[in-house]
Amino acid sequence: MFEHTRGFVRDAGSWTAANPLAAALIATLIATFVYFYGFVPLFVRGTFSAGACSAAAWAWQAWNPQMNQEHSKLVPFISLALVLYHRDKIRKATKRGANSGLVWSAIGILLFLLSGRCLQPRLALASVPFLIYGAVLFLWGKEVARIVRFPIAFLIFMIPVAAIEQGTFRLQFIITSAVGVLSNLVGIKIDALGTTLTAADNSFNFQIAEGCSGIRSLTAITMVTAIYVHLAQDRLWKKALILAFSVVFAIIGNIGRVFTIILVAKFINPDLAAGIYHEASGFISFPIALLAMYLFSRMVNVDLRRVASVSRAPERQPVTYDY
Repeated sequence: MFEHTRGFVRDAGSWTAANPLAAALIATLIATFVYFYGFVPLFVRGTFSAGACSAAAWAWQAWNPQMNQEHSKLVPFISLALVLYHRDKIRKATKRGANSGLVWSAIGILLFLLSGRCLQPRLALASVPFLIYGAVLFLWGKEVARIVRFPIAFLIFMIPVAAIEQGTFRLQFIITSAVGVLSNLVGIKIDALGTTLTAADNSFNFQIAEGCSGIRSLTAITMVTAIYVHLAQDRLWKKALILAFSVVFAIIGNIGRVFTIILVAKFINPDLAAGIYHEASGFISFPIALLAMYLFSRMVNVDLRRVASVSRAPERQPVTYDY
C-alpha cells in the first residue's frame, strides 16, 4: 500500500513538472473546492449542535453512530484506495483532455448552488462526484475517466441516508416471518406476529427493532457488494444484477443473525440471547450476507452453454471384450 502511494506521488510529481499549467489549474480547483465545501457556512448543524456550518462540517457531524452513518467516514479513503489500485492503468492510459468534462462539472456546480438555495447539504455531497469526474475528464480525457469512474461514483456513499430509516420498516416484517418459519422448521415453536417473535411456551419474547433490519446493514452490504463486483466481475450486466441483489443479501444476513438469537434463547439462556449475545451478533449477519453474495455471484457466472453441452453429450457405451 505504501509502495503504491509513493509511486503515485512520484508519478504525480513528474506529471506536474511536465504540465505546469494543468497543475496550476488543479491547485486552483482544489483550493476552490476546499473553500466552498470546508468553510462557507451554508447549512444548519441540526440536532447535535447549533449554528451554521459548511458542507464538510455538516457531513462530519452527520456521520455518527446515532444515525447509523459512521461507515461514511471510510468512504473517501476507500475511494482513494481504489484509485491507487488502478494506478498502473492510469499511468499507461492515453491522456487527452475532453471538453465534455465541463458538462459534468457544470452539473456538480448546479447541484451545489441548489443545495445552498434549498439548504439541503445532501445535494452538496451529491455534487462532489460530478465535480471530480468532470475535472478528470477535462484534464486527462475519457480513458483515465473510465478507469476512475467507479472510485469516483463510490463517493455517493458519503451521503447520509439514515433519514429514510422508517422506509425499511417493511423489512422488519419480512425478517420476522422468515425467522418464524425457520424456527418452526427446526422444531422451535414460535409465534410470529407483526414484528414480535414469541416462544410457544412463553420462555422468551423478542421484538424485531429497526436496527435489526435498518439502513446500516443495507448500506454496508451494498458498499461491499459494489466493491466486489467492481473488482471481480467483468460484465456490466453481472455487476448490475449482483449489486441489485445486495438488499437481498442484507436481508439474508439479518435473518441469520436473528435466527441465531432464537437458537441461543432456546437452547442456552434467553437473558444471554437478549443481552450480550444480541450486542455481539451484529458480527454474524455480515459474513452470512457475504456468503450469500458469493454464492449468488457463482450462480451468475455459471457457463450455461457449457452445462448444456455436457448434458447433451452422448453417454459412453460400455466396452465389451470377447475372451
